[in-house]
Amino acid sequence: MLKRQRSVGVSWLRPGTSTCRAWLGAEVSELPRTIATAAEALRDGRLSAVSLTEALLARAHAANDTLGAFIHLADETALAAARRADADFAAGVDNGPLQGIPLAIKDIIATEDAPTTANSRVMNPSWGQRADATVMRKLRQAGAIMLGKTVLHEFACGWPDAETGFPMPKNPWDLTRTAGGSSSGTGIAVAADLAIAGLGTDTGGSIRGPSAFCGLSGIKQTFGLVSKEGCVPLGYSLDHIGPMAHTVWDCAAMLQVLAGYDPKDPTTVNRPVPDMLALMDGSLEGVRIGVPTEHFFTAPALEPEVKQGVLDAIEAMKAAGATVVEVTVPLVAEAQHALWATMGSEALAYHQPDLRSKSELYGRYTREALQVGMLYTGADYVQAQRVRSIVKARCLALFRPALGADGDGVDVLITPSRPTVAPLLEGYDTDFLFLGTNFSGIWNVTGQPALCIPCGFGPSTGMPLSLQIVGRPFDEPTVFKVGDAYQRMTDWHLRKPAPVWEAQPA
Repeated sequence: MLKRQRSVGVSWLRPGTSTCRAWLGAEVSELPRTIATAAEALRDGRLSAVSLTEALLARAHAANDTLGAFIHLADETALAAARRADADFAAGVDNGPLQGIPLAIKDIIATEDAPTTANSRVMNPSWGQRADATVMRKLRQAGAIMLGKTVLHEFACGWPDAETGFPMPKNPWDLTRTAGGSSSGTGIAVAADLAIAGLGTDTGGSIRGPSAFCGLSGIKQTFGLVSKEGCVPLGYSLDHIGPMAHTVWDCAAMLQVLAGYDPKDPTTVNRPVPDMLALMDGSLEGVRIGVPTEHFFTAPALEPEVKQGVLDAIEAMKAAGATVVEVTVPLVAEAQHALWATMGSEALAYHQPDLRSKSELYGRYTREALQVGMLYTGADYVQAQRVRSIVKARCLALFRPALGADGDGVDVLITPSRPTVAPLLEGYDTDFLFLGTNFSGIWNVTGQPALCIPCGFGPSTGMPLSLQIVGRPFDEPTVFKVGDAYQRMTDWHLRKPAPVWEAQPA
């Protein structure tokens, strides 16, 4: 453990950066919105973990009927954890930037002090009567506070179904629009300032979709970097657990805690965890950015405002010193087919007993999504894995071996996160989840890190725009470097929707 440091000189607070400037000089009564600013306020005495947690719980209770972010709010245990964090501060114990930070946790991750439902009537309550998932244990050891469990698409697939009785998620930027999925509730809670940051899961884009639609930063890290032990599976070889927050810096700070080998999860990789914050110097000099125009910028479904927002961001990075080159990402269509064959087959393997015995308890959209898996054969699944290995090898060939290395390869790719802004809830075509343009799923197929960050707002809708930064496997520091440098140049990530909780009765 580290001894408490009371000044803004704590190394990981990075005084003077865009993150800290947003809080410095603000009214004391105004709550911080990021891990970095909250950590600073907790350490210099402007705020206690208890007061921060109480305020966020009050907001969440006031806004939840409108936004549908939380399934469960853990008032008693959250405040008990906040008191422990304050006691540690008073004793001179500092466990790092997450100490005293209230987080929203997707209700597909096991928590010992709250039920885990996976947003489903099918889930056996006894499943959640267990110890914390590995990621939760790590977060608590770092002093983080679980504020509550958040809404998701049932079992992380399908589409919300009001008939199941769970809260219906709505986008805090526009209540008539979707918040994306499947990690909808975490996206809503963080975007609406009901939690400082949170955990989502991602099998084909389920962290990055809500992050894009709600104006957040969110990363699907390299497959095998973070343990999935204690998380209800969707696709065994595709699933990831990762952070969602306002800033890239916050995502990196969370991933630093989450990452590492876990013998309880055989898919984790036993290798040293890099310093996620090490390369965040604000500079893009020497960074080579690949822009895959084909498919990612030419797809018919790509909205012009989204395309222009991402292209403008790339131009800003180029002006800041990055080298931008045109590249072609191979086998995009084939990767999409491999994604659905893999996800459908692996999801069916988990759900088949319940589909046979109590299919009526699933929401209609989830039931339909899972039944798609019955259309794939064993041969289809095997062929999909063969395709995955080819796609992965050819995608990796686009990158140079390390930042600053010689060669024509790139350090990151930049694409739109989603082809559209958040769609309207009314009349939404649920088939689009499976048949529509997908810019995220290929990186689940390859296992590479992919970070989404805000890059503007649509002129005609006022909704967040988002770009995606893709990197080499296990090179999250470079991905974070690029995203953080862009956020130092802009303030899209610090803008916020109207506070829903203020419009609610006390």
